[in-house]
Amino acid sequence: MKRPTLLLLALWLLPGLFLGFFFYYPLLTVFSLAGDSSGVGGGAANWSRVWGPLGFTLWQAALSTALTLVVGLPAAFLFARFSFPGKRLLRILTTLPFILPTVVVAAGFNALIGPRGWVNLGLMELLHLATPPVNLLNSLAAILLAHVFYNTSIIIRMVGTAWARLDPRLEQAARTLGAPPLRAFGEVTLPLLRPALLAAALLVFLFDFTSFGVILLLGGPRYATLEVEISIQALQMLNLPQAALLSAVQLACTLALTVLYQRAARGQDVPLVPRLMGEGMAPARTWPRRVFVAGMALVLVLLLVLPLAALAARSVTRLDAERGERGTLVTGLTLDYYRALWVNQRGSLFYVPPVEAMKNSFLYAIAAMLISVGLGTLAAYALQVRSRVNALLDPLLMLPLGASAVTLGLGFVIVFSTPPLDPQSFPLLIPIAHSLVALPFVIRTLQPALASIPLNLRQAASVLGASPWRVWWEVDRPILTRAALVGAIFAFTISLGEFGATTFLVRPDAPTLPVAIYRFLSQPGALNYGQALAMATLLMAVCALAIAGMEYLNGD
Repeated sequence: MKRPTLLLLALWLLPGLFLGFFFYYPLLTVFSLAGDSSGVGGGAANWSRVWGPLGFTLWQAALSTALTLVVGLPAAFLFARFSFPGKRLLRILTTLPFILPTVVVAAGFNALIGPRGWVNLGLMELLHLATPPVNLLNSLAAILLAHVFYNTSIIIRMVGTAWARLDPRLEQAARTLGAPPLRAFGEVTLPLLRPALLAAALLVFLFDFTSFGVILLLGGPRYATLEVEISIQALQMLNLPQAALLSAVQLACTLALTVLYQRAARGQDVPLVPRLMGEGMAPARTWPRRVFVAGMALVLVLLLVLPLAALAARSVTRLDAERGERGTLVTGLTLDYYRALWVNQRGSLFYVPPVEAMKNSFLYAIAAMLISVGLGTLAAYALQVRSRVNALLDPLLMLPLGASAVTLGLGFVIVFSTPPLDPQSFPLLIPIAHSLVALPFVIRTLQPALASIPLNLRQAASVLGASPWRVWWEVDRPILTRAALVGAIFAFTISLGEFGATTFLVRPDAPTLPVAIYRFLSQPGALNYGQALAMATLLMAVCALAIAGMEYLNGD
């Protein structure tokens, strides 16, 4: 056997075993239940109960993607072609929503447009109303708004980065030859941006298609996507064959979307030419451009920053139930909701302090980070070897990116149901499930860094007598460190906010922070609501620090 083949097998051994045992084995087990006619809990698989959730899933994903493009493309142009004060801060703030857990997003929109949100409180105060006038929660509008909030940063990052790399002189030459701005854009810029635009749109559609927390928390019982219906059939109806059938249909769709995304992503590279630093980017000097920059920045702040600001402000505000003499709500600043995170108010024996949930989330996130970076590094090195095997394995490696977290959690419950690998005896199952979601991100972060290492540096080190281990330590490690740190932060934050699979695996006495937030949001009472907002604010702060760290490491 040739040495490259042995090296490839050695590199794929651990990632392959890990994915095979913890991802594909549970999924295949779930799918095998789809043909079970006996049913579980009196149920059975029924195709007629698939079309409704599938149709709504496709419809809301397509509509959400279209709206995200409407907002994201002008924003991508803003970041690609203009320099303005506060651009770096706005870039961080617009990236933050993508990395936030769904429960934090739901809490943010609840604090802004919910019955006790700032918009309704302000209108009730202004118009002297007794009931909230705005009822956006539990509606399709809330789902669409949250999806645009979540995924606009994908368009900004992918399309904006490609746009910034384009040679601006190409469009300038078309303008010099008499083409109006729209024609120059349509015939020069758009064809070059098309691969990145298509890849970004497919990725947004994929995330909207597999959305779970947003639909569950903001859509209400009337709106059931495949993800939500899988959860209902598995956890509430105990109809595992129906849940398995829904999961099989969803995975078939996500596999097709993943393959399309892989093909589109291969063509994302845009032609690079020698350019001066900052060429193609300039301050807005004319008043139409100033209006565009100011208006687009305002739209991004209102859409992407205001819900988060509303969440933080509401977590330190007390709203009294009684009205004053003028019919206004008496408000005041308070830290009671944060203090209550450490107190068992009702003295319940089954109470789990939110601070304990924080500790669980951080421990799980550290474990998921170590697993993802370790296995991701091996897989990234394996993909550097030119082989037909890699061409087949690459899409399979990326499939967890589009797979349903709910389906994965269901598969874990079915396969790992007996000691010593059941959730009760083996809590490491939770970070393992989280690392499956984070692994594709880590690999895609490390691959460009590995590809950038010149082969002659390794060869020179070997000629000078360095062992393979010394070559890696002296050549590869310094170049990979920054990318590995970015991947580690990404894996940490993904684990910190994972909600879909965790709902299946978490023990009642050891919840994670997103599960605890969901529990408190689901319970009545101002104190429970305030504690949920306080936990969500803390989680948001950690994610904000993480994204700032990634921006710093990337040198943006």
